[in-house]
Amino acid sequence: MRRLLPALLVVAGWALLALLVGRLPLEPDRIDLERILLSPLAAGGLGFDDLGRPVLDRVLTGARTSFLVAFGVVALSAVPGVLAGSLAGYLGGRLDAGMVLVMDVFLAFPGILLAIALAGLLGPGIDNLVLALATVGWVGYARLARAQVLSLRQREHVVAARALGSRAPRILLRHLLPLMSAPLVVEATFGIAGVVIAEAGLSFLGLGVQPPEASWGSMIRDGVRYLLVAPHLVLAPGAALFAVVLAVNLLGDALRDRLDVRSGARERRTAA
Repeated sequence: MRRLLPALLVVAGWALLALLVGRLPLEPDRIDLERILLSPLAAGGLGFDDLGRPVLDRVLTGARTSFLVAFGVVALSAVPGVLAGSLAGYLGGRLDAGMVLVMDVFLAFPGILLAIALAGLLGPGIDNLVLALATVGWVGYARLARAQVLSLRQREHVVAARALGSRAPRILLRHLLPLMSAPLVVEATFGIAGVVIAEAGLSFLGLGVQPPEASWGSMIRDGVRYLLVAPHLVLAPGAALFAVVLAVNLLGDALRDRLDVRSGARERRTAA
């Protein structure tokens, strides 16, 4: 647990900033031409950008952007993905074959390229960014849910519930979903880290959050031009992005080890 304390603090701080940044006395869009490209050593904080805006305020505001996009995309991806995959795996037949075909079509394209294409078609903006990433991200949850249902639908309690006349929605909600919730939660945890990177990448390309809204990806894009004279413009948002993604991945690994009964038992045998 002690090894995870830094990761927990980073994730907790990220979530807290996302919830409270609107109430903090921040001025991420305040332009001060006398402070253009001032370094942290000369101006304090994290310095100022090419328009004289405080980098620290923009990094903190960008935390809210990444948090909202990450959890919005995961929610919009997980719900329809789990529903579609569970129904396809449980009912089987043509529905299952059709769903597998649809998932294979989506998987035939690299996810980030498909998200770029969708974001380009829908236009820039945070709402379109969430929609584009969710359109790509549901496939992973659907595949995992389908695989879990296929392995669980012949369990004794599921067969008994079916024999007693329980309908498919009740069986899925009462008997199957609780059993497959652990891998789905782990998948969602890693999905958050992936969405944070995807949001930063699309914003870097100009397809995500638009100025003057702050995003770590757009801050890195704007700072690349001044990398030699003002490296803090890239290092500050890059460090924030690295810390959040690493912390979420570490928590995902710990959560997977905790929820995976087989790996936990294996570790206990090794320790013994």
